Amino acid sequence: MSASPPRRTKFPVRLDRFAGVASAGARPDLLRPQRPVATAHADAARTLLPSGLGLDSAGVRARMVDRLRAAGITDPKVLEAMAAVPRHLFVDAALVTQAYEDTSLPIGHGQTISKPSVVARMIELLFGAAGARHRGGLGKVLEIGTGCGYQAAVLARLGRHVTSVERLGALHEKARERLAPVRADNLRLVYGDGTLGHAPNAPYDSIVAAAGGTELPQAWFDQLAIGGRLVSPVQEPGGTRQVLAVVDRTENGYDRSTCEVVQFVPLKSGRVR
Repeated sequence: MSASPPRRTKFPVRLDRFAGVASAGARPDLLRPQRPVATAHADAARTLLPSGLGLDSAGVRARMVDRLRAAGITDPKVLEAMAAVPRHLFVDAALVTQAYEDTSLPIGHGQTISKPSVVARMIELLFGAAGARHRGGLGKVLEIGTGCGYQAAVLARLGRHVTSVERLGALHEKARERLAPVRADNLRLVYGDGTLGHAPNAPYDSIVAAAGGTELPQAWFDQLAIGGRLVSPVQEPGGTRQVLAVVDRTENGYDRSTCEVVQFVPLKSGRVR
């Protein structure tokens, strides 16, 4: 009796059948299927620049701006900048369908992208002092806490020059990638300790922080120009809530007031790789 012919494997092999192997502890790269280079590049682009679902439409951003206006944001310059910056470019792909909702979203490393209404409100507060002196703009801006880069992109449309400081190395690099398509030539990203501000570019006409501590760092006061304004979350004196603090520097010192209750991530010193 003749021997049976050897069994042949049919190609292409369905590697997705073995997806569970990686979760069982095997190296995840061993069963990764090969893809054409063009496909890999397209997938990488989608990871950085989520699209589809009408997210690239100006109409989607216009509806977000309508909601901001209904929430009390009135400065036309702020609304115009919010309408121009595509927020979905700064949101992870898994959450991209929520990009234009008025909600904060996680961006990794224990940080969040702020609600559009909060971004708009804080920038509108900055305009209360700086706008009249700088031809409708914010002048030279310092942002503390770049995060994913969304607020920096909005600020770049309103300030003469923006310096944005981020203490988390991974987020600093992420922001560079997310901001690349925006092409903001007047924006500089700095990997550093935000509690120290950024003295080389001081003084600043506008300073805005995206994290709050128990008090405002002295470096921010020192780097604020006379006639400039600082807006930052800070713990309410004698309480546990965070409020927005507004500080104006005058010829005679500093005038400080507080606005509404907010909730930001804690302000921390140092740098983290």
